[in-house]
Amino acid sequence: MIGVVKKRLAWCVASLLLVSCGTGAVYAQAARKDAPAPAPVTPAATTSQPPISGATAAVEGFRSARFGMTEAEVRSAIIKDLGVKPEAIRSEDNKSEQTHVLLVKAPEVLAGGGASEVSYVFGFKTKKLIQVGVTWSKATDDKMTPDQLFSNSTVLRTHFVSQGYKQDTIATNMPINGGILMFRGSDDKDRTTMLILQGSIAQGENNQRVLTPTALLLFYVADAKTPDVYRLPPGSF
Repeated sequence: MIGVVKKRLAWCVASLLLVSCGTGAVYAQAARKDAPAPAPVTPAATTSQPPISGATAAVEGFRSARFGMTEAEVRSAIIKDLGVKPEAIRSEDNKSEQTHVLLVKAPEVLAGGGASEVSYVFGFKTKKLIQVGVTWSKATDDKMTPDQLFSNSTVLRTHFVSQGYKQDTIATNMPINGGILMFRGSDDKDRTTMLILQGSIAQGENNQRVLTPTALLLFYVADAKTPDVYRLPPGSF
């Protein structure tokens, strides 16, 4: 499970943004046995919550790590932003997309949200930063619970819907394969933020499918439509 979550976060630049957001059944948050019955999460293409007055979203990366930076620049930003030592930063390659990835454990990028892992993806051609992702799960924090993951997702979704993303790009609470798209939105330059609550699904009361959260994935993507990843040349096969 650890490997699956990590690779899904660090490497799937195109597939999560372009493929996974399909239709599905209505899901509900799974609750503890002693908790009230879960409330359904209804798909919604837009949100009615207005943005903060004057707010205009600008998806430029994560903290001081900005899209277009070199690996050396991003390493410096990681050390500054997350307060880690250089040797805490790991690197991997995605052989299918031919991108390079830096990964680092972060104690608490979301206040009270538990430990996470942050990934920084560098493009196939440019070798510059094209995506940043953050994941929360049992793999990143052994004290993580389904309730904590759901709470994190709610806090972040509430924040994003008020930040001035283009209204015609916003989607919230949308069922997808293996979870819920809690938020998706793009800025004026079509740079995208995506928040996905993953989990295991069981049949609940009234034939409703119930989601028990197992991971929360947050992505900032420079170009969701044509990401800088390797693709076979047309006509090669």
